[in-house]
Amino acid sequence: MGTKAADSERRLSLKKYYISEEYGFALPEPLRELPPYFQPWMDIAGRVSELISEHSLRSSVHELPLLETDSLQSHRELRLAHLALSIITMGYVWQEGEADLVKVLPQNLAIPFWEVSQKLGLPPILTHADGVLANWRKTDPDGSMDIENLELLFSLPGGKSVRGFFLVTLLVELAAVPGLKAIPEAIGGVYDGDVSVVNKALDVISQALDSMKEALKLMHDYVDPSIFYGVMRIFLSGWKDNPSMPDGLVYEGVQAEPMEFSGGSAAQSSLLHCLDELLGIKHEEKSGAFLTRMRGYMPPFHKRFIEHISRSPSLRDFVLKQGDESLTEAFEGCVDRLVAFRNFHINVVSRFITIPAARARQLRANGPESGKEPDLVGKAPTALEERGTGGSGIMSFLKEVRNQTKNVLKTPSTTKNGNDH
Repeated sequence: MGTKAADSERRLSLKKYYISEEYGFALPEPLRELPPYFQPWMDIAGRVSELISEHSLRSSVHELPLLETDSLQSHRELRLAHLALSIITMGYVWQEGEADLVKVLPQNLAIPFWEVSQKLGLPPILTHADGVLANWRKTDPDGSMDIENLELLFSLPGGKSVRGFFLVTLLVELAAVPGLKAIPEAIGGVYDGDVSVVNKALDVISQALDSMKEALKLMHDYVDPSIFYGVMRIFLSGWKDNPSMPDGLVYEGVQAEPMEFSGGSAAQSSLLHCLDELLGIKHEEKSGAFLTRMRGYMPPFHKRFIEHISRSPSLRDFVLKQGDESLTEAFEGCVDRLVAFRNFHINVVSRFITIPAARARQLRANGPESGKEPDLVGKAPTALEERGTGGSGIMSFLKEVRNQTKNVLKTPSTTKNGNDH
């Protein structure tokens, strides 16, 4: 039996899927510099906010040389190049907000961005894997992974709120690491029929979900809702399911027809996909299709890790068959924590999107009012009022996902034991 579990855990080792024991899905110690040949990209990426405020980012991009990407070989080099090019691209497209949209990404940006994306298996747009997972450095290299000791490599308009948004999201990823490491343990325990191993793994995952929720609470301390909604949100938006850009974007020199890609979304984080697969949570057709599509925005090896979990023996079936009270409680506790995390995420989205959107509609109806906050909110793009930056109808999507998480407990077996939630 022990050999069987060890073999199972080897097959689902984090290392095999390039998942860090310390940082989880986050890229360990991202590079901060590319070889000197690529300095033109780095110079612009480092000044995107400043160039946008001067309305000169587009003209700066037009002056970029068309650089060859063949010499970019290591994964960390490619991730830094993808991050830099994606930050430049978002700034280029949205420099003037909805007022002056571009339909073509010039070839000196589009071609290298496409080539780097192909090498990584990522789309040519800013993703969660860029802005969060590969966009950080420690101020003090020997210090802790605390928000006060972290900085972004590249930013977007929105100042401290951009820093807060990306770094708090990174801290949620880091808080999940113990739970991530417990997933192979849980699956190994199911293979072996070892209730105590599964029980222990579920407890670790529950604690990790509590830690993730605590980390997410920092969003309220480090991100201003008006700046998020009125300034920075458009720069996270894509050109798929976006009424502002219904035809997508032409990547000049790549193909003549426009292409559509979704903007950054929490649904591009591998974390909750892993937990959904482990716990046997099935999503409804529309939300499930969106979540599945978002896996194409993850590093391919992380997507394969999720798929491996989905092919593993069913943890939920194992719990139901055992009829062990302690195990059932551990499983239900884990689901409850995931529901609580999703509820809290809904509250965050309400504060940062739903409430400002309502205020923006009121401002348009009543005419401009005095005060900085309404002014920022009033300038926000109308096309995104009901949608997430990934293109989903955000509140209905999040509630549907939360409800399906609750539903994993609603089975004849749990109901007759009085445990229906």
